[in-house]
Amino acid sequence: MLCFFSFGFHAAAAPLNVRGAILMDLDSVKVLYKQNENKRIPPASLTKIMTMYLVFDAIKAKKISLDTKVKISRKAACTGGSSMHLKKGDIVTVKQLLYGMAVASGNDACVAIAEHMAGSEKKFVRLMNEKARRLKMNHTVFKTCNGLPAKGQYTTANDMLALSRNYIMTHPECLTYHNTKQYAYRDYVLRNKNPLLGRYQGADGLKTGWTRASGYNIVSTVRRGGTRLLAVILGANTDTIRAKELKKLMDAGFAVKSHKIAKISKAL
Repeated sequence: MLCFFSFGFHAAAAPLNVRGAILMDLDSVKVLYKQNENKRIPPASLTKIMTMYLVFDAIKAKKISLDTKVKISRKAACTGGSSMHLKKGDIVTVKQLLYGMAVASGNDACVAIAEHMAGSEKKFVRLMNEKARRLKMNHTVFKTCNGLPAKGQYTTANDMLALSRNYIMTHPECLTYHNTKQYAYRDYVLRNKNPLLGRYQGADGLKTGWTRASGYNIVSTVRRGGTRLLAVILGANTDTIRAKELKKLMDAGFAVKSHKIAKISKAL
């Protein structure tokens, strides 16, 4: 298991217009910026990163495969919020559900895979929290497999960084799903809400999220040359602010890496 380490950062950096944020250079494992990184905030659909992590773990352990067939239950089909439009009785593959989670942020897809892998969402969530403890995510509690609102469900920017870093490093193939702009299921064209995909050089993941309580969240990763940056933004007031502050943070990170500026505070 990969561990998460945090190095020094520039405390003078100007605050972003969000509730929590953190930026890491994954190659040096150096934290370049952090702001309220331990503030507890509902994860919203960032929860799906953990759900997908467990799916890829199961595939790696040969417990399931991408071609494994999953029958959709009434509960999964009736799950509210963002959806890949599954219907009760549908037979879909694990691969299709992964695209449904990554691209459409399908809450229904999460319930379907949770039921298939653990027998129930409740049992699957127990596995999610066990994995969180192993990853030293000490300020995170999952209550649902998809991030739908639930009392007592929370995370932090620091914990989401730890989760996402380990996820990418352990299962780099996950980016194939997260950097897909659109995916078709039945007559529906599912579109990725990541604001950097196709608009920001090197952007190739990872996941957005929103609930009324959390605001607009995102985990984003960008690769340029030999540098990969990983950023977490939690609690922006609008999706426009989320995109603006994320781009600002990424720009500053690459400016530091290219030695155009000495401190992130010069660019924020």
